[in-house]
Amino acid sequence: MSTVGSLWRHGLKRLAALRSIGISARSAAVSGIVVLVAFAVASVALDALLYRSLLVGVDDATAGRVRNIAEALQSGSAADLNRDLLTTNHHIVAIQLIAPDGRMLERSGLAPETPLVPVSEFDLHLRRGMPDDAVAGDDMRVSGQRVETSSGEYTVIVGGGSEAVEAAARTAALLLACGAPIIVAVAAAATYWLVRRSMQSVDAIRSRVAEISTSDLAERVPVPAGRDQIAALAVTMNEMLSRLEAGHHAQQRFVGDASHELRSPLATIISGLEVAEAHPELLDADLAINTLLPEAHRMQTLIQDLLVLARADEHSLALRKEPVRLGELAEVEAARARRGAACTINTDISAANLTGDPTALSRVIRNLVDNAVRHAKSRVDVTVGSDDGHAIITVSDDGPGIPVAERSRVFGRFVRLDSDRARSSGGSGLGLAIVADLVTAHGGSVSIDDQPREGTTMVVKLPQQNNR
Repeated sequence: MSTVGSLWRHGLKRLAALRSIGISARSAAVSGIVVLVAFAVASVALDALLYRSLLVGVDDATAGRVRNIAEALQSGSAADLNRDLLTTNHHIVAIQLIAPDGRMLERSGLAPETPLVPVSEFDLHLRRGMPDDAVAGDDMRVSGQRVETSSGEYTVIVGGGSEAVEAAARTAALLLACGAPIIVAVAAAATYWLVRRSMQSVDAIRSRVAEISTSDLAERVPVPAGRDQIAALAVTMNEMLSRLEAGHHAQQRFVGDASHELRSPLATIISGLEVAEAHPELLDADLAINTLLPEAHRMQTLIQDLLVLARADEHSLALRKEPVRLGELAEVEAARARRGAACTINTDISAANLTGDPTALSRVIRNLVDNAVRHAKSRVDVTVGSDDGHAIITVSDDGPGIPVAERSRVFGRFVRLDSDRARSSGGSGLGLAIVADLVTAHGGSVSIDDQPREGTTMVVKLPQQNNR
């Protein structure tokens, strides 16, 4: 096992030196070292097993011959012993039959004239497989027994040849040692080829990714055949590229829409100021209050909305957590909306308390009410209540309603189903998008309820036990 240990230590040193080479060569080297160590351990174990099994065969043969001679002596006399029992073969190389008085009655094969082992080493029970060092100056494994007969105790000694066993074990070890380089080389070459083939797919993915730029995110990496980890990597990268492409397009649309929305009030303010610069007498309270100030407020609101959405995109909305009475917030927003609304605003408020950010929740209710007022014909209904651990806000109007096909769009940014009307009434198309982001940040949901009559009903559900 010291040889195996030295091989393992040498292998570790080689591994440290392989860190600077390519993956294919490094994998081949690691594979070769591992196979070499495993093959060395297996070869030692196999050779030891072979040696032991051959010795067991020799011991079985010698012990069997001792038993046969003992049975023949007990059933007859030494003079009548079958001569076949004294013949030798490749396992049995020496046989001795010693008389009760110590004389050598029979010997065959390589048996000397003196006992291979002192007769005092044996008794009436068979002793088998005495090792080589029991026979001085000879490579034999000895089995023997004393046999009690009517004419006295005879001693039977049979020697088995262990030299052939050792030669077979040496030959097997030599063959295994010669085969080791071939097996290691084949394993390393196969590993190198397989890893290099796999790396070709990775290199193709890398090359394609290097070609993709932000100006053309429609490209996709090639997906190799099969269902291995590299194919999974390619699929995952394509999914990531799809998300990046969608996010890039959304960002472009967002920037374009924001620029367009900011351009309109800014152009109005600049035009008014240019007129005032050219004709100072026209800069009066009417121009400032009815033209410049509303457009400035509109720009301020739009910028605030854009900041809220930007923070929501970065998951950095700073929401406070404090007790909120949702009914009181709804009453305040309804009263505010009544002062400038051309429709009736009705409320049905029940106690609904939760933990959240009162400013953000006020904005949710305000946006929903303002949106309903803009589209209502004559009536807006605001309802607040609780159900099954959730606070529920419902805002309904009797306006034209939202087509089913458009309901998935209205919570998007800069979405107007009636663009001219929304812009003229001050809407930027961001109100419902802000509602969706703020409600999501509170762990709730917002949806559009189906109703049989004309109009739209917005439903917000917020968990009253909010631990987010």
